[in-house]
Amino acid sequence: MVSQMEVGPSHSNTLTRRGPSSVASSSRHRRSSRHRRHEGYVSNEFPEFSHTGDVEILVKAGSRTNRYLLHRLILSQCSGFFEASTSQEWSRSGNEPRTGAELARIGEDLSSSEAGRNKEVKKRWRYELDPGADGDDIPMLVQKENTAVSLFGSNDGRPPTVRNKPQPPTSNPSFFRSVANLSLHVHEPPPPPISQQDQDLLTDYDNLFRIFYNHPPALNSIDIASAYVQCKSLLTLADQYDALAVVGPRIDHHLLQFQSRLWKQIAKYPSSYLKLGYLAQSKTIFQEALIHVVGAWPQGERHIRHQLPDAVLEIIEDKVEDLADMVGKVEGRLFRLTLMTSRGERVTPYNSHLDWLVVSLFRQWFSDSTAPPPPTPPPSSRAPPSRGSSSGHHSRQSTNTNTTLVPHPTTTVDHTSPNPSIGRTIRALGTTSSSTYLTHDECKKFLKLSPDQYSRDNLKRFERRVDELKGMAREIVRPLMRCALLGGAEANNVGYLTCTRVEERDFPWLE
Repeated sequence: MVSQMEVGPSHSNTLTRRGPSSVASSSRHRRSSRHRRHEGYVSNEFPEFSHTGDVEILVKAGSRTNRYLLHRLILSQCSGFFEASTSQEWSRSGNEPRTGAELARIGEDLSSSEAGRNKEVKKRWRYELDPGADGDDIPMLVQKENTAVSLFGSNDGRPPTVRNKPQPPTSNPSFFRSVANLSLHVHEPPPPPISQQDQDLLTDYDNLFRIFYNHPPALNSIDIASAYVQCKSLLTLADQYDALAVVGPRIDHHLLQFQSRLWKQIAKYPSSYLKLGYLAQSKTIFQEALIHVVGAWPQGERHIRHQLPDAVLEIIEDKVEDLADMVGKVEGRLFRLTLMTSRGERVTPYNSHLDWLVVSLFRQWFSDSTAPPPPTPPPSSRAPPSRGSSSGHHSRQSTNTNTTLVPHPTTTVDHTSPNPSIGRTIRALGTTSSSTYLTHDECKKFLKLSPDQYSRDNLKRFERRVDELKGMAREIVRPLMRCALLGGAEANNVGYLTCTRVEERDFPWLE
């Protein structure tokens, strides 16, 4: 099990199993290990478990090949791909070579000693990275027919035959000088360098298997932009081998260490981090990105629809519709907002003309602030030149005189999406600062449009009544001013609403 593995010292990058607690036993084990290493013993450490590994994996990229000798049990627990490809169902389909025990059942003429030896042959699997037929194919591990040559130097699992080594001609001393001189001139050429793409591929596979064995992946912990690229590539590989449930928590833990820098990056690239949070099954990253995406909708809609599955799109559309409903109710209350006279009546031009001017100014400002940008003028459709035209000049004149307007084919109105400009307006209404909108200069300029109403006292009264309207509007927009972001400070730098509530049922991988 992965939980039974312990990470060794950081300088060794090894995995060891928990041994007995006896000090004497551990000291004997250390002495024995040193003695075996001194004799050329191959240690049983990650990534090659020489004694217990039963799955050989060769990952080749460019001129470099990484070899892993791992355990089927751990691979199948961490990856659905390895669980399926090493299962008995896969073996019965003819992809698994026959073991010695099966050969003993088929060949009745095998001797009892040979059959017994073959029964002890351990099943082993072998995978190699297939780059595909062309550059557009995704490299994928494929299972190869197992030959024990690559693992243990023999086709049948038996130890190789021991042969006497030929002795050098000791009577000729020049033989040793020839060998010495030859060794001085023979140098192995260094391997050619590999491309950055090949190096990234090797790193991704190494990180994948390191996570399977509870080793920390080699990810950038300083530059969050580089860490994002590495995490995205690793998650894509984990998705390819059905291992997101194991790799995702590691990615989540690594990125959350960036804290405030992570929140800033999510605010800048919400759609990208929404996909990453979905693949990593990170509630924190997914929630933070979802709030930004819903608030800024339909900005980035085309990119999101192309990158994310339908389950995530349905959640986004539901949240956008909920937010639009909330905004619609608040807008209705704000447009109906008014002042009352001292007798408790709604102000009108007849019972309080000055107060009615205050309400009119507020409604005009709110209407202008929340109005969507004007639509693009539709293109003109020019009529083709008449058949009877005899010259190009006459033809152009005919075209100009027969110009007609047609509707723009791409002009649509989305009634389910909140107006992008409403966010900035709501934030202005929700602030306690009196200088955000309808300032002293604006009130003075407006009141001067009615010379019979303008005076110093009327201006002071006008501004007091404006402040009353601002206070009532602040209470109306309070539900929309709630910030659901974990990086709350980032909400001050965006112009859209961040009040979307994300609940447990909104995480698609929990369904």
